[in-house]
Parts: sequence; structure tokens; C-alpha cells
Amino acid sequence: MAQSSQLGELEVEVEIKSPAAKFYHMYAGRPHHVAKATPGNVQACDLHDGEWGEVGSIIFWNYVHDGQAKVAKERIEVVEPEKKLVKFRVLEGDLMEEFKSFLITIQVTPKQGGNGSIVKWHFEYEKIHENVSHPETLLPFFAEMIKDIDEHLLSEE
Repeated sequence: MAQSSQLGELEVEVEIKSPAAKFYHMYAGRPHHVAKATPGNVQACDLHDGEWGEVGSIIFWNYVHDGQAKVAKERIEVVEPEKKLVKFRVLEGDLMEEFKSFLITIQVTPKQGGNGSIVKWHFEYEKIHENVSHPETLLPFFAEMIKDIDEHLLSEE
């Protein structure tokens, strides 16, 4: 049986100067600070249920993508500090107008043989129908966010 053309995966990988633990903590422990780090992309991040950084917690994001204000309600699915990995499942919002499911995985690994880290943002999704485009425009959006957050973290040192 052939894999559905509705299913897809995309990934963006960005090298940063910040330590892996610091970048990971920004998303796993204090995502509400993301708006301060990248205000042109994220206007707000609010906790709706649970605790920051805990599996099952519900987070609501206000962001601007392709010049338009958007929202996303996400549930933290996985938090693995030893792997510096966190997963968010999009439950509601603009993305869900075109996708049946959307899972975002963020993993940060220390760079081999030097300072800095590699941030990998991985998306797994299922489109609602074949006419929906794959969300490639999210890749430069998240790459820019990663760079802004890196600069913010470096300025905190």
C-alpha cells in the first residue's frame, strides 16, 4: 500500500552559538520568553493549562507568519531533558485549517568539537486534502526564530 501524499515531514537545522542546554530550556522551560527573543515573529505565548515544561500542558501562541497574524494552541507531548528534545502537538489554530495533524519536534545537540549547538526543528503532518501545500514557508520562519533566540540568549550572558 502506497504512503498517502497527505502525509509529510519537513526539517530545518540551524547552527547556533548558544549552549544546547540554554536553547533547549527556552522552549522546554520558558517558552513564554520566546516573544521577548523574537518579537517580530512571536507576539505572545501563554500557558492555558498545566505547568511550563510539563507533558500535557497546553500553550497558546500568537505569531506572525507570511505577514499575517496567526494563533496556535499546542499540547506538550514529550519532554526529554537528557536528549534536549521537546515535542508539541498543534491542537487548534490556523495550521489546523489545512492539516489534520501537526507535530513539532525541537531537538538541540551540542556541536561536536567546538562551542555552540545544532537546533533541529522537525515537522510531521497530515494535510486535510491533496490541494493543501506542504508547509515549506515555515522553514525560513523557524530558522529566523532560531537565530533571534540565539542572539537573545547570547545577550543574556
